[in-house]
Amino acid sequence: MKPEIHPEYRLVVFQDTSAGTSFLTRSTIETSESVVWEDGNEYPLAKVGISSASHPFFTGQMTIVDTAGRVERFERRYGHRKRSSKES
Repeated sequence: MKPEIHPEYRLVVFQDTSAGTSFLTRSTIETSESVVWEDGNEYPLAKVGISSASHPFFTGQMTIVDTAGRVERFERRYGHRKRSSKES
């Protein structure tokens, strides 16, 4: 590897803001925040909106993420979806 061109690979705490969980792993992400972890050491903190703790594929729960009323805006423009006989 060439010296001085690679980012620093270090331990980072990722915090899932929707599930309230955190995990410690290695990453090259740059962050401005830090947090004291369970072992008493201070690590950089990266906040994420979704992780395996809150993603519907891993939790088995389907949730509709509607940011800023996108579903309602679509229904106002194009009307409500009609159910087919197969969906009943």
